[in-house]
Amino acid sequence: MSPAIQLPGQRGPGRSRLTRDLVLRTALDLLDAEGLEALSMRRLAQALYCDPMALYRYAANRAELLDGITELVLNEVAINQHGQDWEAQLRQTAHDFRLTALRHPHAVPLLVTRPLSTPLGLRPLGMLRPLEQILGVLIHAGFAPRDALHVYRTYYGFLYGHILNELQELIVDPEEDEALLRLGLYRLPPREFATLRRLAPDLVAYDGAAELDEGLDILLSGLAQKLDAADPHPDSGRRRVRR
Repeated sequence: MSPAIQLPGQRGPGRSRLTRDLVLRTALDLLDAEGLEALSMRRLAQALYCDPMALYRYAANRAELLDGITELVLNEVAINQHGQDWEAQLRQTAHDFRLTALRHPHAVPLLVTRPLSTPLGLRPLGMLRPLEQILGVLIHAGFAPRDALHVYRTYYGFLYGHILNELQELIVDPEEDEALLRLGLYRLPPREFATLRRLAPDLVAYDGAAELDEGLDILLSGLAQKLDAADPHPDSGRRRVRR
């Protein structure tokens, strides 16, 4: 059995009684500290100094535990539905999503896959809330409900792809620092990898926030054009904020 470790927010011997919130937050702390493969009901019980059977009152099985963690992480993403232009709202939500994912990189596979493991009508409310909120933002902006759903799918598909790519860029490898990356790129055969060699400085100087904004510029400008084309009253007063 793995040795007990003190995790942020976990209880020790004699501390307050178990609650669902405590169980899920300790599970998330354990996930952040040790990774998804290490997370089990037995390991979680050890971190909480309780009998494993006591946890089944709060999560019937590991799948339900993972759903709860996914809800907890999604709740960290602020979606402001009021007081901003729709493009500014989507941009802010995207950056909040990115920062949340970087705080919990081991939870990213859950954000991408857990919703797919359960039919839409049976998903926990925490998984459905971002969908409801973003649809509200888009419909309020003037998108037809069906178009808003298409935009939501495209928007989150882009966010998931960006986060997975950024995490790949940020993999901690003591054998590959900046100098080694540059050396590896310039060792590539010039005729086969001319573009990669030419982009070596940009590959080394990766900036996740800047890359996210570049992608959002492309995505949001296209959506704005689509919305304007569908608007029979182009001077209706819709505000569009550009960064």
